[in-house]
Amino acid sequence: MRKAILIALGDELLSGVRAEGNCRRLAKRLTMAGWKVTRIEILPDGTNALEEVLAGSVGRTDLVVVSGGLGPTHDDCTRKALARFLGAPLRTEMEAYERILARYPAEMMENLRRCLDTQGSVPLGTRPVHNPVGSALGIFFDRDGTKVYSFPGVPAEFDAMVEQELKSELTPDERSMTSVVVAGWAEGVLKDRIKELTEDPSLHTSILPSAGTVELVFRGERGRIGEAAARVRALFPGDCLKEGANSVAEDLLSMARSHAITISCAESCTGGLVGAALTDVPGSSAAFLGSAVCYSNEAKIRVLEVPDDMLKAHGAVSRECALYMARGARRCFNSTVAVAITGVAGPGGGSDDKPLGTVWFAVAAPDCECTYKHQFPGGREQVRIWAKNRALYYLRKTLMKISGDD
Repeated sequence: MRKAILIALGDELLSGVRAEGNCRRLAKRLTMAGWKVTRIEILPDGTNALEEVLAGSVGRTDLVVVSGGLGPTHDDCTRKALARFLGAPLRTEMEAYERILARYPAEMMENLRRCLDTQGSVPLGTRPVHNPVGSALGIFFDRDGTKVYSFPGVPAEFDAMVEQELKSELTPDERSMTSVVVAGWAEGVLKDRIKELTEDPSLHTSILPSAGTVELVFRGERGRIGEAAARVRALFPGDCLKEGANSVAEDLLSMARSHAITISCAESCTGGLVGAALTDVPGSSAAFLGSAVCYSNEAKIRVLEVPDDMLKAHGAVSRECALYMARGARRCFNSTVAVAITGVAGPGGGSDDKPLGTVWFAVAAPDCECTYKHQFPGGREQVRIWAKNRALYYLRKTLMKISGDD
């Protein structure tokens, strides 16, 4: 199996000011093409760290890709570091740089020509790599059987240069990767259910939990990973997202659009998180009509027509209130289905019969009304996130039932 090392440069990545994404995206593509990414390094600007990593990598791996440090500012030091590593002086590449400049309007060319020494130079004996999007040349060299590419860190530039230079290396082969996203299962319970797969020596299985879902990633022979994915779908019928869906919200909206189902929400303790999760998905307006955030009892009464006497008898955190909220949202937005959430997120407001973390859910649909109660652990933010994800889970289950997709 071919091996690769990916390197990202930038103090902003180490400090958390920016999130590293270039190496992550490339690592996934390489893995799907049958490569083994052995390391991803994040290094600071302006030190000899890059030279040290290259010294330990070149000649020992097939591919090294460096992201960042090729711009015109004081902290862009990759060109000099590569020159020191190779023991070669930097030389300007007028022809290659002019090819880049030709894309820009005349009024910008003068400023860009001032960057020739920084953005238009490469170490002697290396090949300048054309930048089809930005203004900085990349660098390529092959030493001791290791191909080394250095691309700018701007995501659009990095991705375009990867496609230009590495496309032939990124074609999936007989060894590949697939994944299945399972909703509504705790990681600890799920891992026991798939023990036969995690203990299979012909598979490399990764269990990647996130709030509300667990992604199972399988690597190995194409036929075997297909069998593993099919086994997971058989073990968790109805809880596996459709292939290509990355979130419960994306999956349920796709289902709603395909069956002409409309959705609305009534939210109290989640304060609009469910509506935000749905509207994060492009094209959500085709199915999602709106969310009524009714935090106070007065808002619940006025907007959702929750009966005052019911609130006095049962309280806002109750099965009865959740059900009236769902009915009210469905009526208010004239939607096919509505989900409601009401609970005690904390830090105050709990009681002996309704402790912190108590959340009631209701889903109202034609000829189908369901309520659920959960006691979530953690602080206020954790309870709100758990409640948002559980509401999406119940909404998806209801859509499956009324659409016949279950």
